[in-house]
Amino acid sequence: MSDYRIRPATLDDEAVLVYQRIAMFEEMGREVDRPGLEASFGAWLRTHLPAGTYRAWLVEAQQSQDHSVVAGGGITIIPWPPGPRYLSDRLAFVYNVYTEPEHRHRGLGRLVMHAIHAFCRDEGIRSLALNASEFGKPMYESLGYAITPSPMMFLSLD
Repeated sequence: MSDYRIRPATLDDEAVLVYQRIAMFEEMGREVDRPGLEASFGAWLRTHLPAGTYRAWLVEAQQSQDHSVVAGGGITIIPWPPGPRYLSDRLAFVYNVYTEPEHRHRGLGRLVMHAIHAFCRDEGIRSLALNASEFGKPMYESLGYAITPSPMMFLSLD
């Protein structure tokens, strides 16, 4: 892992954060309105990164001249009401975990997840949720994530 370095993302990383989100969806076979998503997610980042409601970490390849970003992931911190399984007041929702194809199977997704877990522990956030792709599911399960008995449902009002 000495070939890689992880760091928190900043607003200067907007382009790579947008790129990773779109690449993630495209690799999952989702149809993407690229210009629309670039504009809307970029605007969202410019609001939520400075506010601290979105946090992201990026992995840089140390062996490249420009220390190019090759992996990353983030969380949205959501006010969450205590319930039977969780008595705290915030939930971290994990998403945008992405690794460039040529850097996969080197533990970079796991490195990102460990950074996310450490941040959450330090901040007193004790519960995390995510939607796993088929590709990512084995890693998340190995980290202790479990499929819940009550699946989340979605409705688009567009």
